[in-house]
Amino acid sequence: MTLIKSISGIRGTIGGTVGYNLTPIDVVKFAAAYGTWLKQHTDEKALTVVIGRDARISGEMIQSLVVNTLVGLGIDVIDLGLSTTPTVEVAVSLEKADGGIILTASHNPKQWNALKLLNHKGEFLSGDDGEQILDIAEADAFDFAEVDDLGSVTKDDTYIDKHIEEVLHLEWVEAEKIRSAGFKVVVDGVNSTGGIAIPRLLNRLGVEVVELYCEPNGHFPHDPEPLKEHLTDICELVLKEKADLGVVVDPDVDRLAFIDETGEMFGEEYTLVACADYVLGKTPGNTVSNLSSSRALRDVTEKHGGNYEASAVGEVNVVTLMKKNNAVIGGEGNGGIIYPASHYGRDSLVGVALFLTHLAEKKISVSKLRAGYPSYFMSKKKIQLTPGLDVDGILKTMHDKYIAENVTTIDGVKIDFPDNWVHLRKSNTEPIIRIYTEARSQREADELADRFIGEIKEVAG
Repeated sequence: MTLIKSISGIRGTIGGTVGYNLTPIDVVKFAAAYGTWLKQHTDEKALTVVIGRDARISGEMIQSLVVNTLVGLGIDVIDLGLSTTPTVEVAVSLEKADGGIILTASHNPKQWNALKLLNHKGEFLSGDDGEQILDIAEADAFDFAEVDDLGSVTKDDTYIDKHIEEVLHLEWVEAEKIRSAGFKVVVDGVNSTGGIAIPRLLNRLGVEVVELYCEPNGHFPHDPEPLKEHLTDICELVLKEKADLGVVVDPDVDRLAFIDETGEMFGEEYTLVACADYVLGKTPGNTVSNLSSSRALRDVTEKHGGNYEASAVGEVNVVTLMKKNNAVIGGEGNGGIIYPASHYGRDSLVGVALFLTHLAEKKISVSKLRAGYPSYFMSKKKIQLTPGLDVDGILKTMHDKYIAENVTTIDGVKIDFPDNWVHLRKSNTEPIIRIYTEARSQREADELADRFIGEIKEVAG
């Protein structure tokens, strides 16, 4: 698998050859480039970086390489050990650190790992910053510290609990209402750090927890992307346990999906919709999601008197537009909740707490809550890329073909038809073209996706 270098970090499969897979040499090189960039962009002599990892099998090896590379540059490290992406983001801010690195390949299978890079605010780097780091790595422009100037390592495994405390103190997280509701919740932590963080949060909220795949050993029991076809076990267990709902997170806990009391998916897209509905009911304002997200957020936002706008795909793009529009909540349709009252990062712990408060306040079932929102259905498919394929040319052809429609090109090609839409884009993290569609029925959404897959294949020959 080709090593994927992007402005947000480096991602690849473990093992293989240097420059083609995520080998120890590639890890050291990229960690050194990030550390060098930090040293070039601060006047401080003593720098601190927060490091945390998900539970995937290669994590401990990657963590050791990254930590000691930074130490070799003269940078102090706060090592959180097993953690979550939002926990590292919170820790950077609380520690007043100069940056952070999260060692996770998010929803990718266990053979993958990655370095995801943060600035001093605990937010993902801008495009310009990421490009500078790539240039430093390409030029091998590193200057390591002499022996008396090596960095130090401080281990701190308390940050998941500190993160939970931060969540519990948010204004619109009402623990007593949740506790009084007497919820029973099944949690699928995909044998990663969500199996630590989510049950611990729920216990603090007085929720009865049934754990499924919550041992953080990195052996993912199913494809870790929280899509319906991967979640049959939790859907069955919710029914068996007569639980009020199920909670599913990805390996680094920045994507969140719910299962209703009947064992059906609440809808990954509707995680953000429900949380936004609750927050907007308390603090009216604007919202932002990306181009691949449901129209339902727009509908709910307008119901509360706010304005909705879509950004290019990618958390950094969503955050940039949220700041510009002073959005009170936003995120991505893959179940990523960004709540500025907490921090500017996708956070499943925040999402769980807001959703349960909303549910406790409404005093209705999860299925009835879902039924109260505009009914849209999405299809998310992909086409594997082959070497030499002119993807940009294919997307240009599709753009020209549908130029008479409402077409957006800030990120791939999105075509808005009156009753549905399709979004075609290259993935930033995998060698694929993603085809997202939304319509008023699942059949229509699937048929629209299949139609465009056929058209793309025809164009590609």
